[in-house]
Amino acid sequence: MSENQPHFYRGRFSVAPMLDWTTRHCRYFHRQFSKNALLYTEMVTAPAIIHAKYDHLDFDLQENPVALQLGGSDPAQLKHCAKLAEERGYHEINLNVGCPSDRVQNGMFGACLMAKADLVAECISEMQSVVNIPVTVKTRIGIDDLDSYEFLCGFIEKVHHAGCQEFIVHARKAWLSGLSPKENREIPPLDYDRVYQLKKDFPQLIIAINGGIKTIEEMKHHLQFVDGVMVGREAYQNPSLLGYVDQMLFDANANIVTPRQAVEAMFPYIEKQLSQGVYLNHIVRHMLGAFQNCKGARQWRRYLSENAFKQGAGIEVVETALSFVETN
Repeated sequence: MSENQPHFYRGRFSVAPMLDWTTRHCRYFHRQFSKNALLYTEMVTAPAIIHAKYDHLDFDLQENPVALQLGGSDPAQLKHCAKLAEERGYHEINLNVGCPSDRVQNGMFGACLMAKADLVAECISEMQSVVNIPVTVKTRIGIDDLDSYEFLCGFIEKVHHAGCQEFIVHARKAWLSGLSPKENREIPPLDYDRVYQLKKDFPQLIIAINGGIKTIEEMKHHLQFVDGVMVGREAYQNPSLLGYVDQMLFDANANIVTPRQAVEAMFPYIEKQLSQGVYLNHIVRHMLGAFQNCKGARQWRRYLSENAFKQGAGIEVVETALSFVETN
C-alpha cells in the first residue's frame, strides 16, 4: 500500500449495497455492531429519485457513515441526485458499474457501463462538480470478452482522469447475458490478484476489494494489498461478524459487540418506527441471522418469522424471540 494513503481510510471496511437487503432498517441494525463500518444503500436509480413519489433518500443520520449507491448513465440526472444526497447528509456517492442484470442493462447502467468509460468519466465529473463528498465507482474486473487486465486498466485510468480517486472492485468479471445476477456472483472465478495488481499500478488511488470475503482473517489478508474490503452476503446472513470489525480492523481497544447487545440496542429504534406506522416485520427480517451458530438461533428465527408479520406485532415479539437464545 502507498505510504501516502491514510492507514485507516473511511472505507477500510464496508458492507456492500444489496438490493432488497441493505434498507435503512438493515443499516441501522448493522450500525449497532460497528461504529466504523461504511454502510451502503441499495442501488437507487437516478430516475426513481427524481420522479417517484416515495422518498428514496430517506435515512436516519445515526446510520452514518452511509454511502448512496446510484444507478444511471445520464450525467445531468446523476449530478442532480448527487447534490440532493449531499444535502440530505450522505457521506459518499457511489456509481454502480457492476450490476449485470437485464433490467439494469436496459436502463443503460450497471456493468454494461464498463464498455463506456467516456460516459462514466463524464458522469463522475458532473457529480463531482456539485458536491464536496467523495464520488466513487463500484465495478467488476471485466465484462463478457472485455476481460483483459489492459481493458480494466484503461477503464480505471479514464475514469480516474475525470477525478475519481476511489474504486471498489468486485474481483469477478460479469457476463451480461447467459447468467443471472445470482450466477454472476458465484460462477465467474474470483481473481483477487488482479485487484492487488491494480493497486500496485495505481498506488495513488484508493482501491477496495469485494467478492467472496467471509472472515476477519480473509479481510486482514486482503488489507495487506489494498486499502479496503467490502463484504456482502456474509455480513447480511451472519451480522455477528460485524461485531468484531472495530476491534480487529480499526482499534484494538474497541469493544467486541455481541449479537444480544446489538439486538437490545435496537429496541428504542424499533419502538420509534412502530409508532410511525412501520410494520415490525420490515425491521426484524434483517435481524434473522443475528445468532447464527448460537444455541437457540433456529427458535429465534422461527418465532420472528411466524409472529413479526401479525397485525399489531410489537417489541414483545422480539423480546420473546430473544429469550430462546443462549449466548455467553
